[in-house]
Amino acid sequence: MEKNIALKLMYNGTAYHGWQVQKNALSVAETLEKALSSVVGHSVKCTGAGRTDAGVHAETYVANFRTRSTIPLDRLPLAVNTRLPDDIVVVRAVQVPDSFNAIGSCRRKEYTYRIYNSRLGNPFYVDRAWFYPRRLDEAVMQRAAGQFVGTHDFRAVRSVGTQTKTTVRTVYYFDVSRTGELIECKVCANGFLYNMVRAMVGTIVYAAEGKLAPEDIPAILASGNRTLSGPTAPPGGLYMTKLWYDEDVL
Repeated sequence: MEKNIALKLMYNGTAYHGWQVQKNALSVAETLEKALSSVVGHSVKCTGAGRTDAGVHAETYVANFRTRSTIPLDRLPLAVNTRLPDDIVVVRAVQVPDSFNAIGSCRRKEYTYRIYNSRLGNPFYVDRAWFYPRRLDEAVMQRAAGQFVGTHDFRAVRSVGTQTKTTVRTVYYFDVSRTGELIECKVCANGFLYNMVRAMVGTIVYAAEGKLAPEDIPAILASGNRTLSGPTAPPGGLYMTKLWYDEDVL
């Protein structure tokens, strides 16, 4: 009998062209599907929790696939990991209801964006955080971030890409904190548009630079004009960090 299996995994996205399978570029999904196929003995199609872009990481990620394989689920992660490169690790495998879908069943998602804010670079944060040498005031960034919380049309902070039915989303929190030279921006929403988090981070950095006032952000959102908000922050600083499901998959 065919089972629906959810996998909890994590990956460093530097070497990949995002999650989604693509014709001419290496993706996380394709790499995972090949490893799974060799374990279960048939070709596998994975549905992922979201389309992370090229170079974006996931500390937590969920994907599901269907199989008739009888391999015990507690042994599946180890079996798959021996066939995966070191930058993708399956942490857990669990059988889920037939109706479960890693993206459709996800209630909300949290991304964390990391900025290494120091005059001098740090080799250990290359492709892991946005190196930003000018001092940023995290209190101003937090004031700006607070303007994004709530239900809004987020067209002004998305790149044109995937077509969506609506550009309205609900942001539950957008918290900025600093530990030494590392600034963390945690944003949670019921869904994200293409490049939305990176554009929001670029906008709050612009606020810290004095290029716009935190209080300008509601008008920027209302305008729907991408050119009024800040730049798209680089992908290496972005991590998927938390996912919410009704099912016990994490």
